[in-house]
Formats: sequence, C-alpha cells, structure tokens
Amino acid sequence: MVQVDFRSRVPIYEQLVEKYKELIIKGVLVEDEKLPSVRALSKELGVNPNTIQKAYRELERQEYIYSIKGKGSYVMGRQDRKNNEEKNKIKNELKKVMTQAMYSGITFDEIKSIIDEVMNERGI
Repeated sequence: MVQVDFRSRVPIYEQLVEKYKELIIKGVLVEDEKLPSVRALSKELGVNPNTIQKAYRELERQEYIYSIKGKGSYVMGRQDRKNNEEKNKIKNELKKVMTQAMYSGITFDEIKSIIDEVMNERGI
C-alpha cells in the first residue's frame, strides 16, 4: 500500500508521514484502523525499523494516529483531529494577540478582566 522512493532527497520517514497522511485524509485508512506493525512495515519496505518508528511518532505528534502500548498504532478519528487542529490554531492566535497586548501595555489584570467579561457574556 505504501511505497518509498530510495532515490529521493526527501528522507524516508518524511515520505512515510506524507503518504500516510494522504491515505488518512482521502479516507483510504479509516478511523480506528490498525496500521502495520513497525516490524512488519520495516520488513515489507526494506527499511530500518527506527525509520518506521520515527514516522509513526511524527504522525502521532501531528495527531493523525494514536498508539496503544502493546497493541499497535491506529488511525485517529477525523473529528478528534479536526478539533485538536482547531484548538492548536486558536491557541497560537491567542499567544500572538497576548504578546501584542503585552507590548501595547495592557496589563495582566486588564486581560483577565476581558476574559471574565467574555465568559460572563457567554454564560460560562
């Protein structure tokens, strides 16, 4: 299912990450589907198991897969990934705005007051 180009300048683990992301995004690999074990994929592709493990770790970091110790790696649900991606995007935007606010002289108490105001408006 997955192939790597040994002549490419792109590292093998990056090729694997991109191929698996593509398969997951296109729906070829579905939620909770088990991925091949590190050893099995390593043997199939003729690649060092550490390379496969590195690719799986990166996919997990990017929240495309999750691992269960002793069981293997599985495809993460789209909704979970979408929510996490959205949360990370919002967190990054908040950090930028907070930095701008600090440079503009807005104090922590003023920021806290704004947060309280928004929470009260939303009934939280």
